[in-house]
Amino acid sequence: MVKIAVCLETVFTDLPVAERIAAIAQLGFRDLEFWHPEGTFDGKTVRFDLAKDPAELKDCCRKHGVAINDFAMHAWDGSIGGSPVKAADRAKYLEQIARMIAFGKSIGCTRGITLSGVVDPALSRTQMRENLERALGEAAEMAGKADFTLLLEPLNTLVDHPGYYLDSSTEAAEIVRGIGNPYLKMLYDVYHNQIMEGNVLATIERNIDIIGHFHSAGVPGRGELFDGELNYPAIVKRIEALGYRGCFGLEYFPRMADSRASLAAIRRYLGE
Repeated sequence: MVKIAVCLETVFTDLPVAERIAAIAQLGFRDLEFWHPEGTFDGKTVRFDLAKDPAELKDCCRKHGVAINDFAMHAWDGSIGGSPVKAADRAKYLEQIARMIAFGKSIGCTRGITLSGVVDPALSRTQMRENLERALGEAAEMAGKADFTLLLEPLNTLVDHPGYYLDSSTEAAEIVRGIGNPYLKMLYDVYHNQIMEGNVLATIERNIDIIGHFHSAGVPGRGELFDGELNYPAIVKRIEALGYRGCFGLEYFPRMADSRASLAAIRRYLGE
């Protein structure tokens, strides 16, 4: 079975990061991911007074026998690290990517999520696409020198991220294939892409060669995987059959009151 990675931002949100890691590990999960190192989500907002300490993260993961698979290297809306669809933000974006590659290496993680940023109404989509491709190409070259993989994530603009540029897995795949750098992959978020496009299994089959990571949540509502319109056991079974051996990330907001019970129920649902 593919490895299941838990996003530590969306579960156990009443606990400090170290205690979240311990609780996730106690449930038998061995892979983690998170959002911004610069802050921590508390269930309502990202608390920038709760930045993640790389030494604490590394020690805590070692203590509990877990690994950090990936993390978000900048913000979807450009508020951290800029929006690479904007030429004016390219230097800021590349500086952020360099910092985050160094952060990742310091915690033993070699994969990070990169995002397009939001639409600039002063630019055409053609201009923004060109800006994004140039920035990603330079970032991928930088990442390759550090043996670090960038994961480009399309998001939905209908529910969660209005104004985001890259809301199509088809366009994301075109960009990744066009750049042609093995250190740039696509992150296929089943939740976001079900909202925007549907046709999940066919899209995965068509792009499995360039998919470097998966995210998941129930549709609609972004709750538990078993609470919605998607057949996640069938999706996981198919990506296994396609030879995918990476992580399948849980990035959902529990509707169940107890995160422990919620994560345990998802493990059972997925057949672990």
